Amino acid sequence: MEPIVGSGRHTYHVNENWASVPDGIDFKPAAVAVDSKDRVFAFNRSAEHPIVIFDRNGQYEGSWGAGLFKFPHAIRFDKDDNVWLTDEYLCQFMLFSNDGKLLRTIGEAGYRSDTGVAPDQWGSIAWRSVTHAGGPFNLPTDIATAPDGSMFMTDGYGNARVHKFSAEGQHLFSWGEPGNGPGQFHLPHGVWIDRRGRLLVADRENDRVQVFDQMGGLLEIWPTELIGPAFFYVDDEDVVYIPEHNSGMVSIVTLDGERLARWGAPLHKSVHGIWCDSRKDLYVVQPGEWGRNRRVVKYTRK
Repeated sequence: MEPIVGSGRHTYHVNENWASVPDGIDFKPAAVAVDSKDRVFAFNRSAEHPIVIFDRNGQYEGSWGAGLFKFPHAIRFDKDDNVWLTDEYLCQFMLFSNDGKLLRTIGEAGYRSDTGVAPDQWGSIAWRSVTHAGGPFNLPTDIATAPDGSMFMTDGYGNARVHKFSAEGQHLFSWGEPGNGPGQFHLPHGVWIDRRGRLLVADRENDRVQVFDQMGGLLEIWPTELIGPAFFYVDDEDVVYIPEHNSGMVSIVTLDGERLARWGAPLHKSVHGIWCDSRKDLYVVQPGEWGRNRRVVKYTRK
C-alpha cells in the first residue's frame, strides 16, 4: 500500500517508483516541470538525455537536448508552453520550444562576474566565498518572467543578487549583497512572481523566503520556519509548494507564508525541485535514503 503524507486538503499518496525510465538513460534529475498537457519534463544531469519527458502516468515519451548543457539546475514553463532552462555552470538561461528548438539565450557561456569567488570554484559551497555582489552572472539558479515579458534571475551559487532584464534581454538593474540582513542573500536559489506581482525569493542558506516588489523593494520576510527553501510552485489557488533542500521536507504554504502542510525527513535531504499538474498532483525531485539517487517522486492528491 502506498504511504500517505500531508494533512487536510493537502494529503497525498506517495509513488516513489512512478517514472518508467528506459534502460540506457542515466537518470539524475535536478529539476522538474509540467507543461499544459500534463507532460512531465525532468531536467536531467546527463549529457545524452538532459530533458527526459514522461506522461502523467510515468510512461517515457522521449528526450532532447543532447550535448547542449554543462550542469542543469532549473526548469520552468512560460505562458506559451516554452521551457526556460538554467545551466548553473554555463551561467546561461536558455529558452526552448516544447519540442526542443532553441529560441533565445541570455548570458555568455562560461563568463563569471567578479564576486570574490575563485574562477575554479564550483558547486554548492561556492556561495560561502562570495565577498561582494557582482553583475550577471556567476553560477545562476533560476528565472521568472513577468506578464510584461521582463525577467528576474536569481544568481546564487557564486553571487548574491537578483537581476532584472527587459523583455528584449537588456540588463536593467540588480539588487542584493551577501549577508543575512533584510534584502541580503546567502544563496538566492529560486524565484517566482505571484499573482500580486511580487517576487518570492528562496534565500536558501538563510532559511527564509524574502518577498520583493519588481523594483527590488523588500516587502516582507515570511515568518514560516523553512530549512533551506530551494524553489517554488504556486498554483491557480495561490497555494505555494516549497521543497526544503536542507531538511528533506516539503512545505505547502499560503501567499502570506502561513503553513498548510509539511512532510519529509532528513534522509531525503537535497530535495531540489517541485511542480504541480492540472489535477493538483505533485512531482518532487528528491533523493532516496540518505541522499542517494535523485528521482522524481509523484504525490497524488487524495
